[in-house]
Amino acid sequence: MRDEATHARRTFLKHTGALGAAAALPSLTACGPRSTIDLGGDGSDRTLTAVIGYGNDGSWDPTQTASAFAMAANNHLYEGLADTDPITRAPYPALATRLPADANATTWRFTLRPGATFHDGRPVTADDVVFVFDRILDPGTQTLAQGFFASWLKEARKVDARTVELVLRFPFPDGVARLTLAKIMPAHVFSRPGAWDDAVRGLAIGSGPYRQTGHHPKSNTTFAAYDRYNGPRRPAFRKMNWLTIVDAASRVARISGGDAGAQISDNIPYANIPRLEQGGLSVGGGAGMNNAFLMFNTRHRPFDDVRVRQALHYAIDKAKIVEVALKGHGKPASSFLNETNPAYRPAKTVYDHDPAKAQALLKAAGVSGLRVNILAVNVSWLVDCLPTIKSSWDAIGVTTTLSPQETTAVFTKMDQKQDYQVVAAVSNPNQFGLDADLIMHYNYGPENLWTGYARWSDNAVAKQLFKDMDAATREPDPDRKTTMIQDYIDVVAEQAVLYPVVHNELITAWDPRRLTGIRAQPYPGINVLTAQWA
Repeated sequence: MRDEATHARRTFLKHTGALGAAAALPSLTACGPRSTIDLGGDGSDRTLTAVIGYGNDGSWDPTQTASAFAMAANNHLYEGLADTDPITRAPYPALATRLPADANATTWRFTLRPGATFHDGRPVTADDVVFVFDRILDPGTQTLAQGFFASWLKEARKVDARTVELVLRFPFPDGVARLTLAKIMPAHVFSRPGAWDDAVRGLAIGSGPYRQTGHHPKSNTTFAAYDRYNGPRRPAFRKMNWLTIVDAASRVARISGGDAGAQISDNIPYANIPRLEQGGLSVGGGAGMNNAFLMFNTRHRPFDDVRVRQALHYAIDKAKIVEVALKGHGKPASSFLNETNPAYRPAKTVYDHDPAKAQALLKAAGVSGLRVNILAVNVSWLVDCLPTIKSSWDAIGVTTTLSPQETTAVFTKMDQKQDYQVVAAVSNPNQFGLDADLIMHYNYGPENLWTGYARWSDNAVAKQLFKDMDAATREPDPDRKTTMIQDYIDVVAEQAVLYPVVHNELITAWDPRRLTGIRAQPYPGINVLTAQWA
């Protein structure tokens, strides 16, 4: 029998493109990039064509994925008991008829929406809800969602065919918003042998307003309105075609000009904003948790020494990165959290540009003649940041080599436990929500993937950090909890094992002559559940 933990680890890695592209499913229709574009007619059957600046070949399993493309798509294909507004992140009833009457209770009862069905026509039942939560909470199955639920949720249990209860380990009102991360999937489909592999490769059958009609990895995914959907956010578009275009120039070209083939695109390069606005497009940005970070291999000397890690952060001219690479659309990191997060406060250790301090720290650590290879993902805006990092390190006597590679290649090396010195990559935990407890547990923890990559879990400081994080999760007083989180973020900042260099804005462009109700979001992807044709 296949080892579930190993399999889960590999499927988790697909969310970043860390494994090879999945093959197209034979049960899904494969379409070329322009195969469903149709801008003619009276508008009733027009196709909304979107450009997503991230790959669609990561995992589509909602319990596993952090793929920008798949997560955005799944928000249109699936529902949780509750979902959240894409901008405010306020929860609202989705498959459930109402939110818990008392969010501080340790048992939440939900009644499923009458008439809710999956895209294959079968009704959504309490068994499906329990099926999904059992998978998430199963200690023998490593899923990304487990880290968002297992600490506070004890079990899901069926009351009757349309009623379920969630039993909490302790009061945890923040959990209501997290219910959107447990997308309800049909047990009759995904309990079949091999079905979770199919979910990774792109099989998506939910109860949401849109159903998947085609999936072609590295090209596009197509959708159609689900006619039997009776939930709170009805589909406004009969058809959608989402193109995956990672190359920035090609992405901008697809949305530009009089014969533009798409009406909306995320991940717009800063340099193209004036041109797109001059062409009549609306361009909006969102400042959030999107960040470029450095991750050190703490078992590769001298990066086991906190002074060396700190020195390399102090050396970086972050203001120059913001000016040159980000065109002003960002800020130097002054905490792990971005400045607009409700729990933000400046960390006790803020890495201002201080080359003299960096050199003093290296000297105190007994390090000279250091040569560093930065293994970096090839995300376009990060690649623009790398020359400043190199010149900053070169300036303090650290000979620096840049090695940008496809995200797939970088994280395959991480998964294979290959040796490395420093990784530069990008991240945005706001895909999952705004609550700081969730954000920090996404990045740090004894079984956490990222902490494992940094090879830091066994460090004494790390072990105390994890205890402090668990204590903050259990703290019932909101103000005290925020303070506890801020205090342990000070430790994360001081240790600089995995830590942001800059936070930046994400830019979305759309044609206001064709679309209304678009809201630019501060994390990758798009959400058109409140949009419609102009």
